[in-house]
Amino acid sequence: MLGGYLNDLSNPALDDLPPALELDDPLISKVIAMAGDMVVCFGFCEADGPNRYNTALCVTGDGVLGRHRKVHQPPGERTIYAAGNEFAGFDTPVGRLGMMIDYDETFPEAARALAVDGADVIACLCAWPTSITNRAARMNEDRQSRLFDLYDRSRAAENQVVLVSSNLTGSIGGLRFLGQSKVVGPGGDIVARTWSKAGIAIAEVDVRAEIETARRVLHHLGERRPEVY
Repeated sequence: MLGGYLNDLSNPALDDLPPALELDDPLISKVIAMAGDMVVCFGFCEADGPNRYNTALCVTGDGVLGRHRKVHQPPGERTIYAAGNEFAGFDTPVGRLGMMIDYDETFPEAARALAVDGADVIACLCAWPTSITNRAARMNEDRQSRLFDLYDRSRAAENQVVLVSSNLTGSIGGLRFLGQSKVVGPGGDIVARTWSKAGIAIAEVDVRAEIETARRVLHHLGERRPEVY
């Protein structure tokens, strides 16, 4: 996440906010140039007129492929960021992809909307902290640690897609971040992860083959009955 995150979700300091960048900012251009042949998703604080957005971009060296503005906001963010208003997939060299930003993942409808729009891969970019209250002594025993894994695995399995989830590590202000970046297959199995330390989760996945296998008998999207819900 370029420029970091809020230092407090209860009462964020207005004089210590992440820098707000427009899409043509030189720092954005530098990331695009560095991406080269890779498909890279990253987060930043986007400036658009008087508004700030918690935004994710997906890029290659050729430019921007997709943008997502965070839709669901915890209370502390609402005073700082405007909310996005859509979940949309887009085509990339590695297949059709959709993005969510941390709290978005808590809502099953977000990932489902992306899957219905054809996303084979969902990238979830997170600044997910440990519990604000009653924090466990050991990070892997914290309830937010368990929930973060549960949401990652559930959103992949529900929609039978590949989910890649990144998360901050370390601390900003009073927030301590979980890490636990991971790659999850369409059956909900974690195929690579970083645990709580900074690192890169690496997995070789044949996305289409894995999805076709997962949907061979039970096809969740095809067997939905939205007229009943």
